[in-house]
Amino acid sequence: MQTTTVTPANSSPTSARLAELVRNISKAVKGKEEVIKAALTTLFARGHLLIEDVPGVGKTTLAHALARSFRCSFQRIQFTSDLLPGDVIGISVFNPVSHEFEFKPGPIFANIIVADEINRTTPKTQSSLLEAMNEAQITVDNHTHALPNPFLVLATQNPIEHHGTYPLPESQLDRFLMRIRMGYPGRESEKEILRNNAGHAPVDSITPVMDAADVVAMQEAVSRVKVHDSLLDYALEIVDRTRQTELLSLGVSPRGAVMLHRAAQARAFVEGRDFCLPDDFKKLIVPVFAHRVVVSSRYVSTQKKSEQAEAILGEIVESTRVPV
Repeated sequence: MQTTTVTPANSSPTSARLAELVRNISKAVKGKEEVIKAALTTLFARGHLLIEDVPGVGKTTLAHALARSFRCSFQRIQFTSDLLPGDVIGISVFNPVSHEFEFKPGPIFANIIVADEINRTTPKTQSSLLEAMNEAQITVDNHTHALPNPFLVLATQNPIEHHGTYPLPESQLDRFLMRIRMGYPGRESEKEILRNNAGHAPVDSITPVMDAADVVAMQEAVSRVKVHDSLLDYALEIVDRTRQTELLSLGVSPRGAVMLHRAAQARAFVEGRDFCLPDDFKKLIVPVFAHRVVVSSRYVSTQKKSEQAEAILGEIVESTRVPV
């Protein structure tokens, strides 16, 4: 089998390819370079991404643009209240010729999965993704089936205050490396969106710039990004403060700390470096930790729960000394 070798992230060939990848996705997602980099950081860190925002701001467009930028398999699953686990992972069907049950794979067997409006389906169907997201495999009728490599779930969800939604439980949220928001575009970016949507959809013009093997090689390169011990101490100090503060009834777990470390390495790689800086950790604290903590009832605020968690984490970050 042919393998792809990736040189260190700060070398010009790799940096040029990453820059080309960002530009390619930007053809469809205007004025959202930080959001695009967050999606790529998640992919190269072998994680999964949850995008939470109001309808119509480009969540699904980002997912399609990312998927079209790679020569790999892609599936979009529209989550609805009547969707069943078998509709996602597949089912065993009896073959009258062989007199045996045969497994028919579901749409989960693809490199990039867009789980659209994941919180519109029931908790039973939501939970069918747990094993897939955590172990890159699914088990049906006591048989385990490996999923393709690379494997990324990019889920979108409407704010939980919207009607007809089922909030994701903490165990499901913990499977996502990051939770981010798209936000509204700037004035000039929105003007360009209006201009470009006069004809065909911008996402249709995106062509692949990398293979699946390139993604796997870059994921391997991310694991070699250097992290100084002082940065690990900095990250663990913030983790410890989330467990000690009275404003949170549930702090960050060890898994959350591991996810931050991996995300910081991937962020440095996307930025073209083979070593981490304090900002790689600092900028990722909120998107990596906010959905992993639970706000205490002692915290009084008119903000939504997700915004409360972000505000508390922001205060912890600002009061923690950054290593030099």
